[in-house]
Amino acid sequence: MTTDKSRVPVIAGPCSAESEAQVLTAARALASAGVKMFRAGVWKPRTKPGGFEGIGNRALQWLRKAKEQTGMSVATEVATATHVREAMEAGIDILWIGARTSANPFAVQEIADALAAYPQESRDRLTVLIKNPVNPDLELWIGAIERVERAGIRNLGAIHRGFSSYGRHLYRNPPKWRIPIELRRRLPGLPIYCDPSHIAGKKELVESISQQALDLGFDGLMIESHPTPEEALSDASQQLTPDALVSMLGRLRCRRGAIDSEPLEELRGRIDSIDDELLDLLAKRMRVSREIGLYKEEHGMPILQKDRYNSLMQQRVERGVSLGLDSAFVRQILAAIHEESVREQLTMRREC
Repeated sequence: MTTDKSRVPVIAGPCSAESEAQVLTAARALASAGVKMFRAGVWKPRTKPGGFEGIGNRALQWLRKAKEQTGMSVATEVATATHVREAMEAGIDILWIGARTSANPFAVQEIADALAAYPQESRDRLTVLIKNPVNPDLELWIGAIERVERAGIRNLGAIHRGFSSYGRHLYRNPPKWRIPIELRRRLPGLPIYCDPSHIAGKKELVESISQQALDLGFDGLMIESHPTPEEALSDASQQLTPDALVSMLGRLRCRRGAIDSEPLEELRGRIDSIDDELLDLLAKRMRVSREIGLYKEEHGMPILQKDRYNSLMQQRVERGVSLGLDSAFVRQILAAIHEESVREQLTMRREC
């Protein structure tokens, strides 16, 4: 089934509000395509000084005008109590807390306190979305969400925008999907949007990330769209034109509401059986690890055997790849098993 803008909530607009003409041009184009929520950054935290840091308060009036002319809800990022007050005064409908800010509990609390100062009626008209912190720290993300929730914000959601990492990667901010999946498990009623623009970093990768997010059951998308991306003052490489965005949305497939069937239940039963076998094997392995720990203790041997570990890791990864498994996945699983084996041996040594 092909998705449409009314079924999958989409927040779209330029990375930055650069001029009144740019904001209104983008807003009209997106509104005519059926997008209901328009985004633009007014205050832009930059990694280094000297870059474009946004127009500031004046640009809020451009968003207000876009709202009046198109009927769309408008959204912008806030990082301080002053930002909150100015955005609220301008009638902004949706605020989001960025990845750098959500990593700082002091900053999040400042924002929460500013929100709490408004009457509940005003807070109920507002939606606040919290991006994941730059580092893959689920507890920090949940902490930021809880601080805003305690400020009396009832329309609350999260945005997954990927995580910073060192070195060269396919994506600007690798998604590490397991973290938002765990967030969904921990906070099942919380809407989670995906920001494929910041994950991808390149416009040609935005569609594949968007599809992955929909396949994982995300509740909506936040996508950067600029009338002339090549002229954008920030994040030019990851912004789509409104026409390109609409075309992409038409190609996305929404698989919501799948109906359970007998064949699916049979496959799930096979998975459950295999999982039981895996757990039995892991338990047996740990029992052997404890026996090894006892032997090492009796013979005065250190627990860690680095050369053997490196050799076995290489052999096991090669074996896993030959079986069609991803090498990084095999390495991650083996490292976790080895860590638990070491813990078991340390426990055994303490008990002796």
